[in-house]
Amino acid sequence: MTQRIDKALIAEQNDKLMPALLEDYDALARKLARQDIDIERITKQAELFQIAIPSWGTGTGGTRFARFPGEGEPRNIFEKLEDSAVINDLSQATERVSPHFPWDKVDDFKELKQYSDSLNLKWDSINSNTFQDQQDQQHSYKYGSLSNTSEAAREQAIEHNVECIKWGKILGSKTLTVWVGDGSNHPGQQHFQHAFERYLNSMKKIYAELPAGWELHIEHKMFEPAFYSTVIQDWGSNILAAMELGPQAKSLVDLGHHAPNVNIEMIVSRLIQFKKLGGFHFNDSKYGDDDLDSGSLHPYQQFLIFNELVDAQYRKQEGFNPNYMLDQSHNVTDPIESLINSAASVQRSYVAALLVNRPALTDYQLNNDALMASNTLKEAFHTDVTPILAMARARKGGAIDPIRTYRQSAYRATVAKQRPNSGGNGSGIV
Repeated sequence: MTQRIDKALIAEQNDKLMPALLEDYDALARKLARQDIDIERITKQAELFQIAIPSWGTGTGGTRFARFPGEGEPRNIFEKLEDSAVINDLSQATERVSPHFPWDKVDDFKELKQYSDSLNLKWDSINSNTFQDQQDQQHSYKYGSLSNTSEAAREQAIEHNVECIKWGKILGSKTLTVWVGDGSNHPGQQHFQHAFERYLNSMKKIYAELPAGWELHIEHKMFEPAFYSTVIQDWGSNILAAMELGPQAKSLVDLGHHAPNVNIEMIVSRLIQFKKLGGFHFNDSKYGDDDLDSGSLHPYQQFLIFNELVDAQYRKQEGFNPNYMLDQSHNVTDPIESLINSAASVQRSYVAALLVNRPALTDYQLNNDALMASNTLKEAFHTDVTPILAMARARKGGAIDPIRTYRQSAYRATVAKQRPNSGGNGSGIV
């Protein structure tokens, strides 16, 4: 049975909060007007902002050591869609879902498409999985997939990616995202160039199967599961592969997949410049690929990334149309709450970046006024845009305070009765 948040409950909660929101919104409108910024223009752009939900993110995450199942977590893709619909009902910024195959594989993809349509959800990028061995899989990926020394293993991985494209066409997706864990754990274990050549040859076969209008997004990661070398370890290898494959191949940036202290916003700028920015997996990290909630630790870095993205939008950069997706692991929180919070966090960074005085910033840059250039960015970052986010949600039928409304709905307790705890889910440990 499909469980949703009652629209009457959303309206009831919003009615209680609207008077205070109107006060805060009007006060912010006056403040922005003094900077010649029209709050209504910014709010309309906030209403248009969308970021995809990862299907696997609706379940409880884990580590290499353990996973502690949560109450009422989804057991299959249909229940993942139900939770995703609840997130969108409240946030009104997450109408797209990104599936992961074979975790989310079904017997009838047309039925799956009909179900997502009934929930007013769309499909984002299709994610393939050749970093795990599946039940009844003929050839192992223990020593790699698309770069494996075994031709049979490579062909198996290629076939899976081509299958993902076929399933994506039924669902209405336009993107295939490929991340592989291929690499080595010991010096001398792998010939670096030969491994990269095998990877590129495999990707060329996948690229050849892309329909018109599709993109192939290449995801890099510095380490894990390989700890000495990784075939696609950074944005350099990533963009080289994308350039080798062709115009439909682009680079995907996951915020946790870089070496420590890397200037991610500059990488974003470079990818934009050469028309190779495909999209983002937003999350946050302290040590490595931690997959913490977006903006929970480094909100200024997230803002600086959006400063580059909004700058490209402002300049009408050719070929600029990146996908945005959350990619997080929720070990100790309700995944629905974390995804609502994170969607708002990323949207906050986008809206704050819209407030940057770009003509003034350009003037400071051209005149080498480092302090005022920095202060221009910080002025926008420190502006509390909470009223804009809340008003954008309310006008689209979402919740002014989505976490409060979600808890009032008792959704988790309700679905917990319908979804007995099995000790696992279909998401894997991510």
